[in-house]
Amino acid sequence: MAEEQTPSRQAPVSRWRIILAAVLDFFTAFFVIGYLVGTVTGETSSAGFQLNGMSALVAFALIVAYFWLCGKYLGGTIWQRILKAR
Repeated sequence: MAEEQTPSRQAPVSRWRIILAAVLDFFTAFFVIGYLVGTVTGETSSAGFQLNGMSALVAFALIVAYFWLCGKYLGGTIWQRILKAR
């Protein structure tokens, strides 16, 4: 007798985990990427960083790339993987 195999269904992810992961990912990406771009461009101070002009555009492009690359190639962003929100 052959046993029937039913396709395994994954339980839906809670919305609060998806939203929390998105918020934490944005803040993490903003501060980490912003600080790194500020360090490279010399726009850091003792109070943090302040990006202007081209460096702000570069930071924004890197944040967008972070979300796109992690979602497409790495199976989710850092917080999506931590909170299992993927």
